[in-house]
Amino acid sequence: MDIKPLLICRRPAPKACLKLPEHPLCRLRLGPGVVALLYFCQAGLVVLDASAASVPAAPDTLLSLSIEDLATVEITSVSKRPEALSDAAAAVFVISNDDIRRSGATSIPEALRLAPNIEVARIDSTTYAISARGFNGNTSNKLLVLIDGRTVYTPLYSGVFWDAQSVPLADVERIEVISGPGGTLWGANAVNGVINIITKSSKDTQGMQADLGGGNTERDGTVRYGGSLGANTSYRVYALGLKQDALDDQQNLNVDNAWNKQQAGFRTDWQGAGNALTVQGDTYYGVGDEYGLPPTSIGGSNLLGRWSSNLANGSDLQVQTYFDQAKYEYPDQFNTVLDTYDLSLQQHYAAGSNDLVWGGGYRTAQDQVTNTPTVAFLPANQNTTQGNIFAQDTIALTKSLQLTLGAKLEHNNYTGYENEPNVRLGWKLDDHSLLWSAISKAVRTPSQLEEDYYVYVPSIPLTELAGNPNWQSEELTAYEIGYRSQPGNTLSYSISTFYNDYSRLRSYSNPPFPLIPVNNMFGHTSGVEMWADYQALSWWRLSPGYSYLREYLFYEPGETDLLGFSQAGDDPEHQFSLRSAMNLPHDIEFDLNLRSIAQLPYEGAPGYSELNARLGWQINKHVEVSLNGDNLLHPRHVEFINSGVAQEIDRSYFLATRLTY
Repeated sequence: MDIKPLLICRRPAPKACLKLPEHPLCRLRLGPGVVALLYFCQAGLVVLDASAASVPAAPDTLLSLSIEDLATVEITSVSKRPEALSDAAAAVFVISNDDIRRSGATSIPEALRLAPNIEVARIDSTTYAISARGFNGNTSNKLLVLIDGRTVYTPLYSGVFWDAQSVPLADVERIEVISGPGGTLWGANAVNGVINIITKSSKDTQGMQADLGGGNTERDGTVRYGGSLGANTSYRVYALGLKQDALDDQQNLNVDNAWNKQQAGFRTDWQGAGNALTVQGDTYYGVGDEYGLPPTSIGGSNLLGRWSSNLANGSDLQVQTYFDQAKYEYPDQFNTVLDTYDLSLQQHYAAGSNDLVWGGGYRTAQDQVTNTPTVAFLPANQNTTQGNIFAQDTIALTKSLQLTLGAKLEHNNYTGYENEPNVRLGWKLDDHSLLWSAISKAVRTPSQLEEDYYVYVPSIPLTELAGNPNWQSEELTAYEIGYRSQPGNTLSYSISTFYNDYSRLRSYSNPPFPLIPVNNMFGHTSGVEMWADYQALSWWRLSPGYSYLREYLFYEPGETDLLGFSQAGDDPEHQFSLRSAMNLPHDIEFDLNLRSIAQLPYEGAPGYSELNARLGWQINKHVEVSLNGDNLLHPRHVEFINSGVAQEIDRSYFLATRLTY
């Protein structure tokens, strides 16, 4: 191995280079603030036809949906078939379009704060640590995220680049958040949870809408137009832009990580007799500063097609394919172009006491890396493939008792075949209560980080790292019990408990060098997640949430690790949230969102409590204005310390206007 890349320290304090980070990708992210694999450094014209446009009906507001309506919201992520939320044998929380609107969120990560079963910590102006049931960090790798069926996953480190994911939030129908493994249906890397972001059909977004806003830390705007092409075909097009200011560190120094992004896209839907076709796509480009160095950039495009049909035998068939290209450019550091091609098929068939979903898929990802003096991947050009078949059957044992059995067989070119089974039992105690339990297995397959990278810093002793072609998949066996109930027409609640047993977790070998990733860590976690909706008055709803997490990690006998347990994640033991939504006279809305997060144990980020508030006024059917205030309890606070770097999140305000025609 003759490549000896030279890493350049990106932190102003030389002593920072001497501290070990949580793992070699401690500084990897997209957009501003990117430093790739710094192991020992911390540092078409569209014609708008006015005659075709129509003013959409006013959307259902949060308080117009009764407690009963919320319980019967239809979801698809738990079993890959439509089912009522009240019948789902899993810990699933649904964020509605109106939840997002009334929260004042301007990005997907901020909208995910509404889910009490998800950990969300902002690291800097564009980077978030997001996970479920622990193992949270800058490069969290046990959470699978989908946008309209397209997996937004990078094989670079088995995670999500959140600053590359933008969706016009007004077009989101719902976000289904599952805490707990979903490998049987969704495959490898759906270890601790699944987030499924589902946008509205274009037939539900007709007419013109513009969302414009700005404040002391960010400015953004989105324009969308929807129309129809005949009786069966509808479409929409959109464009958005955003600008995010830089944050300060704890010494009040501007860290120069401001960034901006532009994105455009379309969706068209056709519906015929028993058949439906959706075609949609996006393209985006963003530029960010990086501590006074040359700007970094992200960019990409995607195109998705989905066809579904009701077959003569009463089954439903769906075929989906997509192409996704993502480009990450860090001058003099790290450049990559990732092309992903995906094809999947699934069929849903119900007969007698059986409700069966089965299918399969194939994905290939072609990653072309430009090795630089900062980091090397060997080989530089890597093709990864993944094929799978799965089946899951829900069997009605009695009128009130259902047994679900499922398994997925998946093949990847690193570890070969992986099997991910699950068994679930749901017991309807009455029309409004469900007791459920589950035992599941899930795996996190190797990424290029574990297999293919090589890093060496000649000027700093003990800095040689290399990939390990023998690294094995991380494994989870999860045990869950949950209860969901609606005891009256003013209250519903959900309680879930879990015990997760992990094996073959990633750690790093002891000297001699190079250090390589090995599977010498194991452990278990346990916890409780609970949330509720309470209709205090006809015009006032309260939604509390709480989660508790305990983690116990160990090394195999005789093994240790220079990096310590912090490389696995940094998680609060307690999280509490309380949302208040009020509909006041004269079409005025007043919303409060309180959250309290316990201290993080490893990097020392202190616990904090913060309050977001929104005051909105629907002036008429065409104009809505709102004033949002975020982090109102403190001028600044830290949410996550990333390998010794603590950036402070400012108190902020945001004035927003929505125009609809």
